[in-house]
Amino acid sequence: MTEPKTYVRMRGILNGLFRVLFRPTIIGNENIPLDGRVVIAGNHTHFMDCISVAASTKRCVHFLAKSELMKPPLKWFFAPFGIIPVHRGQKDKAALSSAIEVLEDDKVIGIFPEGKVNEARGTLLPFKFGAVRMAQVTGSKVVPFVITGRYKFLRKSIKIQFFEPVTITDNLEESNQMLWNIVHDALENEKTNNESK
Repeated sequence: MTEPKTYVRMRGILNGLFRVLFRPTIIGNENIPLDGRVVIAGNHTHFMDCISVAASTKRCVHFLAKSELMKPPLKWFFAPFGIIPVHRGQKDKAALSSAIEVLEDDKVIGIFPEGKVNEARGTLLPFKFGAVRMAQVTGSKVVPFVITGRYKFLRKSIKIQFFEPVTITDNLEESNQMLWNIVHDALENEKTNNESK
């Protein structure tokens, strides 16, 4: 599978625009391997999250995202970025198969294991098993991430943190809990740091 040409052409523009408009603080993106199979998984606070992550790495990230993003008018914006549409409320085997194909081609999948935007900021919903399952099947590393703050134009108010890659074991329940714990603990640390300011 080749990378979408439009994605490759627009990535630099996207990165620059995002950094200018939202002035994100990006920490730990060196933890994203420069090659090989990678699943990037973290919390979901806003529909802009996929752009935040994509703009934080030089690699092309194919996101599993709700199918509504692939309907006009949003489709014209998100389609070039390798979105794999997921039909919520049902087991979408086609989406999972497409994601596995991307990983088997030594590329990157981005996923929000909460399964939807969590409007209760600073909290974390239980993780669905898609991220750890596809990583286990393909032998991919998982890079956890946390997004905190709010998307505000021209204000340094959004923060994206990437953590060291983790290996998924045959025990998916244990691995899923480990991934959740990493993201949850990072959210709690951010909350504590903000309260102490």
